[in-house]
Amino acid sequence: MNIGILGTGNIGKTLVMKLSAAGHDVKVANSRGPDTIEGEILTHGARAVTATEALTGVDVVILSTPLSAIPKIAPLFASVPASTVIIDTSNYYPKRDGEIADIEAGQTESEWVAEQLGRPIAKAWNAITSASFAQKGLPAGTAGRIAIPVAASGERERDVAIRLVDETGLDAVYAGPLSESWRQQPGSPGYCTDLTRDELTDALTATERARLPKRRDLAIEAIMERVGDSTTNPDSDYAVRLTRALFM
Repeated sequence: MNIGILGTGNIGKTLVMKLSAAGHDVKVANSRGPDTIEGEILTHGARAVTATEALTGVDVVILSTPLSAIPKIAPLFASVPASTVIIDTSNYYPKRDGEIADIEAGQTESEWVAEQLGRPIAKAWNAITSASFAQKGLPAGTAGRIAIPVAASGERERDVAIRLVDETGLDAVYAGPLSESWRQQPGSPGYCTDLTRDELTDALTATERARLPKRRDLAIEAIMERVGDSTTNPDSDYAVRLTRALFM
């Protein structure tokens, strides 16, 4: 497929490398321009382009930006064909993104993103640490393969996201429509806990929505105490131990 990726953060750059290595034609853009994109992530044939070019002539667009950036890039989607599948990887962290009233009032993060874009989306790759995503992918069928949730209200968005998740070395578990995507938001038992398919299925069922914000904020406080700020990612082993202790 022809894939455009917006964002070259820790999740975005791994998406670029894994999807281009899998044989897809990948274009990637960030907010600073193509000249600032590291050559390393272009190793498998991906091309650095502008944001407008990344959204042109593609089958899939993957958003790997902070959630707070979504309204700023939404106007770019006015000319993107309705047949283009959009997949979002973002999460809501109020200390980083600022408080968003609709999400605070109970709208799922994915529904809010879809509303900003005026388009249906799928939600994937949001519930794995960047280190686990980069380092722990395995071929399909391998025992112990990490699974991540995929939420989508449309069949095409669901099917494309599940296929691409598999091609990045992870099992995909369908978590339901966007209205149910709170089950994979920060603070949930399936969020960044490196579970297998069977374990993740049980975790999604066990999620208690009312407890998610407090658990999310506790995790951020613990990480900030360890690494000193709210943007540095801790190593994968620590992050998974922490999320399992707090979220499960």
